[in-house]
Amino acid sequence: MMEQFHGVGVTPGRVIGRVRQMPAPVAEPAAGPVSGGLDAAAEGERIRSASKAVQAALKARAASASGDAKGVLEATALMAADPMLVKGAVKLLDPSADGGSRSAERAVWESGAAVADKLKSLGGYMAERATDVLDVRARIVAELRGLPAPGIPESDEPFVLAAEDLAPADTATLDPAKVTALITSGGGPQSHTAILARALGLPAVVAAPGVEAIADGSEVYVDGAAGTVQTEPGEHERDAAAAWTTQAAALAAGFAGNNRLADGHAVPLLANVATGKDAAKAAAAGAEGVGLLRTEFCFLDRDTEPTHEEQVAAYTAVFREFAGKKVVIRTLDAGADKPLPFLTNADEPNPALGVRGYRTDWTSPGVLARQLAAIAQAAQENEAEIWVMAPMIATTDEAAHFTQLAKEAGLKTAGVMVEVPSAALTSSHILQNADFASLGTNDLTQYAMAADRMLGPLAHLNDPWQPAVLHLIKATCDGAAAASAATGTAKPVGVCGEAAADPALAAVLVGLGVTTLSMSPRALTAVNRVLATITVEEAQRLAAQALAAPTAEAARDAVRGSLPILDELGL
Repeated sequence: MMEQFHGVGVTPGRVIGRVRQMPAPVAEPAAGPVSGGLDAAAEGERIRSASKAVQAALKARAASASGDAKGVLEATALMAADPMLVKGAVKLLDPSADGGSRSAERAVWESGAAVADKLKSLGGYMAERATDVLDVRARIVAELRGLPAPGIPESDEPFVLAAEDLAPADTATLDPAKVTALITSGGGPQSHTAILARALGLPAVVAAPGVEAIADGSEVYVDGAAGTVQTEPGEHERDAAAAWTTQAAALAAGFAGNNRLADGHAVPLLANVATGKDAAKAAAAGAEGVGLLRTEFCFLDRDTEPTHEEQVAAYTAVFREFAGKKVVIRTLDAGADKPLPFLTNADEPNPALGVRGYRTDWTSPGVLARQLAAIAQAAQENEAEIWVMAPMIATTDEAAHFTQLAKEAGLKTAGVMVEVPSAALTSSHILQNADFASLGTNDLTQYAMAADRMLGPLAHLNDPWQPAVLHLIKATCDGAAAASAATGTAKPVGVCGEAAADPALAAVLVGLGVTTLSMSPRALTAVNRVLATITVEEAQRLAAQALAAPTAEAARDAVRGSLPILDELGL
């Protein structure tokens, strides 16, 4: 009998394929004292060796990855050697410990559970890290047993991967040649799974309850734009999938690198990148510059601050790919889901609302200034047009202080990320103290809706189409216009959050007054194709429709109904 499942579409695409469910997780080791006892010292050494082996394997995978995938793998590798996990396991090997002697496998299992429980109790981003800990625990136990690491199922044929959710290390190594679509019952639109699916251009639906129970081998139809999964696809679904194959080929033809609306109005399409490899791919895809260079990936795989020379080299690898073009670099966005041993406090009760981004300069002064100095040197040695911005700016004083630091370092153009509602509401004042703003719609949405962006049950709230979010974006653009009038200098507003990659929402953003859009390079062509069919006046009319809607769903439906090109392209 045909069944339909509804979730959140995160990457467009219409695909028919056979389902392969993620394999059963690593079995829990037996509890209770080990008969005859074990050599605690030897078992401890086994744990340390297995931890190092798992870390090495993850680092090796990270070395061949790039962008978001690289960062996720590096962060997971660090967790494999987490002293809290390893030392906790070794401590449990003591025969005098509560419960008596344990095997290495059982000690790792219990220690991992304890660490995960502690993270869950902290809530927010740290609770999401509990999934990573349990993934690492399973990998260490598999290594101790001499078994393959858990992961994506092997198959000779392409398949639709179904799961409750995926560990970041698994998502980071998905092979689009084998996995044709991804469906999960958990996760959210800004989870690791969703973000990396977008980066891969993989049709995906998340937060679709029930898909983890679809029988292995069942044929399903996945519509990544509509957010639906259907079993027993019929003729209509097969025609839609075939049409998408043709449309996808047309979209793959590429972006010419000069985005203009139907009336000739220019709205540059930029790329979000993290490394030199990412930048090379973005340049090849036609990106008109970089709208977000995530610098934290230079810091994540280590427990000490990178040297000046190491930072200059990392930034140069990106700058040289965009000589003569704009590169917007975000200073270190540490904290929350990106903790750093030398900079952030892992014991914060709510890290998403804690010391993160620009705020780390309050508790660890000097790191930001040294990063700005490295950026400035890399800028001097390359021909890219460098703009620099700080994340998590909430007040006018913070904007003024960051701008001063950047100018003192020799950087001419300094701006702010608008991720906190206060920054959107006071943008007219903030932008009198900064040169530009860039909307981080992922965080802006979670803070506006008080909804952790990683949680599947809150996926309907974590939607940039939410009227409150759209009004905050409009407030930012209106504030920028007021600041421009007050200072006599243009104050551009870009978007570098995931919202920019949605072609329908991109049209609304332009209508609200956004001047540039930055996204995964894979989204450039689709956004360009849609924007080329409308004028500024039409974009403003679409924005008015969205702002007048009472719900996110009503806003989306109203705009999509006015853009027939979306259905033509399967978007």
